[in-house]
Amino acid sequence: MNELDRLLRYLKEQGGSDLHLAAGMEPRVRVRGELAAVPGWGVLDDARVRQLLEPVTAARHWREWVETHDLDFAYGLAGVARFRANYFQQEHGAGAVFRMIPEQVVSLEELALPPAIERLAELRHGLVLVTGPTGSGKSTTLAAVIDRINRESSRHIVTIEDPVEFVHANRCSVLSHRAVGEQTLSFAAALRAAVRQDADVVLVGEMRDRDTIAMALTAAEMGLLVLGTLHTSGAAKTIDRIVDAFPASEQAQVRLSLSESLAAVVSQLLLPRKDGRGRVAANEILLRTAGLSNLIREGNTPMIHSLIQSGRKDGMQTMDDSLFALVQAGRVDAREAYRKATDKARFESLTPND
Repeated sequence: MNELDRLLRYLKEQGGSDLHLAAGMEPRVRVRGELAAVPGWGVLDDARVRQLLEPVTAARHWREWVETHDLDFAYGLAGVARFRANYFQQEHGAGAVFRMIPEQVVSLEELALPPAIERLAELRHGLVLVTGPTGSGKSTTLAAVIDRINRESSRHIVTIEDPVEFVHANRCSVLSHRAVGEQTLSFAAALRAAVRQDADVVLVGEMRDRDTIAMALTAAEMGLLVLGTLHTSGAAKTIDRIVDAFPASEQAQVRLSLSESLAAVVSQLLLPRKDGRGRVAANEILLRTAGLSNLIREGNTPMIHSLIQSGRKDGMQTMDDSLFALVQAGRVDAREAYRKATDKARFESLTPND
């Protein structure tokens, strides 16, 4: 067993999510959201980091990293997990982060997400966006939705990722996993092809550019269920981010397309559990209504917060509502919720004075 594999096994044993390697520091693992040094390891220099990384990297990937200083790929360690690897260059030399992808997809039931998120698996068409910062569990949530569809519906599901993270076995549905850079040139190209592949559901790992966003909107308008992620916080900012990706001359048409195709926006944060056993998701949920379509067409995104509040009976909720409920249920410490909340005054009474 090589030394990197030992570090990855240690990561799993500690219940961690990420392994950080970088010249100029000792190896560290993220456990319950906090970074901690791996015992018994000293500070690594550039040569030592490269010595750890090269044995697990295909020759063509290693050449790509040497030439570009950036690399994404998936690495599987039998009996442990799959890992999403990112190699980079930083001021002291080589660096890398390995994000652990569980071998088994965590189900919607196990995640204990709100019923409104579970119902997304019942949709037949439209655009569903799961948003949040890096490390907020977006991929895990979408994998659980895909898993529910796969177990309960007979559909063709195409996943487009860079790299492929969760690998689903064919159950009721047929899965086609496509890795950008290996099985397809780009997210946009794979989306364009999915329309001709009799796809019913398309998962877009990241809607990172205008071409990908445009193709996702087109596919949703053509009757596919498109699931994607964005690094945005909140439903209103997500809608603005999509519209702003296009030139001003095209934005009116984009608003029209989005108003007709957007089915849901789920914004997600991860917070440490109060009992110290892992982390729990807080979710803002926006669902399609006639009122939402009007607000998008008119460019009146500041009113979306009020729309969410008025849609509680349909399963919508603001992020502050989700945080408040987690505190009341005893799942999250009030101080953690206070840090993430927008309306902090609402949480002051829950936070004991030190």
